[in-house]
Amino acid sequence: MDTIKASTLKLKAKRTFLKKGTCSRTFFYILDREFKHPLDEEEKAIDPLAGGILQQGYQCGMLWGASMAVGAEALRRNENPDRVTGITILATQHIMKSFVDRTKSIECEDITNCDFQNKRNIAKFMLSGKFVNCFILAGKWAPEALHAAREGLSQDQTDLPQESLSCASETLRQMGGSKEEMAMVAGFAGGLGLSGSGCGALAAAVWKNALNHNRKETGKSANYDPAKDLTLKAFYEETDYEMQCDKICGQRFETIAEHTEFVKNGGCKKLIKVLADTATV
Repeated sequence: MDTIKASTLKLKAKRTFLKKGTCSRTFFYILDREFKHPLDEEEKAIDPLAGGILQQGYQCGMLWGASMAVGAEALRRNENPDRVTGITILATQHIMKSFVDRTKSIECEDITNCDFQNKRNIAKFMLSGKFVNCFILAGKWAPEALHAAREGLSQDQTDLPQESLSCASETLRQMGGSKEEMAMVAGFAGGLGLSGSGCGALAAAVWKNALNHNRKETGKSANYDPAKDLTLKAFYEETDYEMQCDKICGQRFETIAEHTEFVKNGGCKKLIKVLADTATV
């Protein structure tokens, strides 16, 4: 990427962050427009994933947003939905590697040093000016994120299994999601790119419910107060307040084929149903 293009994208990321208000929507928005396919409603609904899934401190919202953008682009480039899932997971992993090279962690709490579940800590985070670090990070990583997204979507896919499944896409399917919506969340598999972190199926359900709400309320954003979120409440009741994918599943998935077999054989079937049953219409 040339220097002028990179500088423009850095500035665009900062301005978009200020205008849109969340890191998650910023990166969904930016990458969508670089791919020349804006998705205004879908981008708006990703706000609740900022702060690491409803402010729980897990994966940075920038990663959720970037992953959704490459999922949508993967579907546009490929007609076979089984291939789209695998391609999106691979591209998400590529994006995550770029992010870790920049930040050393994928976790919001590690990057911000703030527990967003504590209102006092949030106030301290804002008043101390530490929130500016997120704007700076967005600017620095934006060109790298775009490069990683394009590279990830174009990498060798010959080793992909014939059929690839994603727990997040399966959750969307049971919630009545479209083929495009299922593709957008495919990279959430196994805790986002098979990382084993915060549950990707939960993130997908939170996003879908926010999208449904926003459409029903003619564009008004959903209230994503974690203390009042029914999806998060149902999830915690089912998992005994465990959020991490690898602990819920009892394993971390090393390959797409491994995760596919897990889902195909009924892995997390009950949890997926619990999440799907929270669907708003």
